[in-house]
Amino acid sequence: MALQEHLLGWEIYLFPLIGGENNVHLWDYMPYSPCPPNEATLTSELEQKAASSDPVYYTISKHTKDGNKGPVGMASYLRIDAKNRVIEVGHLMFSSQLQRSAASTEAMYLMMRYAFEELGYRRYEWKCHSLNAPSNRAALRLGFTFEGTFRRHLIDKHGCNRDTNWYSIIEEEWPNRKKAFEAWLDGNNFDEHGQQEKRLEDFR
Repeated sequence: MALQEHLLGWEIYLFPLIGGENNVHLWDYMPYSPCPPNEATLTSELEQKAASSDPVYYTISKHTKDGNKGPVGMASYLRIDAKNRVIEVGHLMFSSQLQRSAASTEAMYLMMRYAFEELGYRRYEWKCHSLNAPSNRAALRLGFTFEGTFRRHLIDKHGCNRDTNWYSIIEEEWPNRKKAFEAWLDGNNFDEHGQQEKRLEDFR
């Protein structure tokens, strides 16, 4: 799988995976706009995202059965604080082809590795709605430490109060997390049907 720092040109492939009536549920906890109803709306949104410097958006793509690579989701770095070397991962849009897959875990590993090893950040953050159970579970599975809840942190797009859960990984923890990711992603950890032998948490 791969991360690419651009979004444009992929809308024809992304729309069936993240747009339209069949994918409205994917947008429940996104902080902006409803699910794009058509390809033109998605294209407009991707153009705005591509021009952004914070957040910085990436296309997540993975190999298909025919050997090509196709986009299956999006992610971003945001709240980029270079002075204090703090960065957050967020705006995660995982299509059904990416959810609960080894590729989704690999994407998060690659973003962490780049932030810590290439960009030199010392704190890597994950924040999500306190009611977003899948996101909260994912943060813990990926090795983030729960730091607490900011009560009444925001008013969401539905006009409701949002309590936000904060998670982080710090630079001293990264070697342990990296070792676990690489062991879990190793082909020997999966059987002939692609099922994991050991959980990611078991390697930490």
